[in-house]
Amino acid sequence: MNTMPFPRRLLNDYESITLDLHPHWWFLAPAGAATTASGVMTLTVLAQFDGWKETVAIYLMIGALVVSAAWLVVKMVQWGTTYFVVTSHRVIYRQGVLARSGVEIPIERMSNVNFKQTIFERLIGAGDLIIESSGRDGQQKFSDIQNPEEVQNIVHAALQSRESQSEENHTKADIATQLEKLEGLRQRGTLSAEEFIEQKRRLLS
Repeated sequence: MNTMPFPRRLLNDYESITLDLHPHWWFLAPAGAATTASGVMTLTVLAQFDGWKETVAIYLMIGALVVSAAWLVVKMVQWGTTYFVVTSHRVIYRQGVLARSGVEIPIERMSNVNFKQTIFERLIGAGDLIIESSGRDGQQKFSDIQNPEEVQNIVHAALQSRESQSEENHTKADIATQLEKLEGLRQRGTLSAEEFIEQKRRLLS
């Protein structure tokens, strides 16, 4: 099944994509099973019934087949337009073609990331991802996620990267402030040129 990547135009210039997923194939399973069952039943009716019973049964089965096939097509379109994306700055969930909806959670607001799988979901590699954040909604559950344990690790890695970057930015800002103070002391004559150079070297090291 072909997959369409998340539209780049929906990202900020400074963002990079870490993970781009469509739902797990299990998302299509109910509609696919209904279509398959309708097809099998239609063939069975053609083989076993005759006369007016056959005609009625065939119309009923064809109707069921058309409905289930239409359901499958709708689910395939939904699958292709549903994205779970992890970027360097946020988690994005979007779905829909004409009527669209979405959820965005900034990485720095996340407090916890969990996943949940039944035994069957573990066998097929699907599951739910639960993200807790300090936002208005507090907790978001995302279903039919491919390999949710791996996705959890990727989100954790993005969170740690953002925290490290934030700490680095704070450190750089603090160093810049200290350098400004040293420059002010040098200009007022409180520090000699040699003392200024030594203090600056220690600060930058």
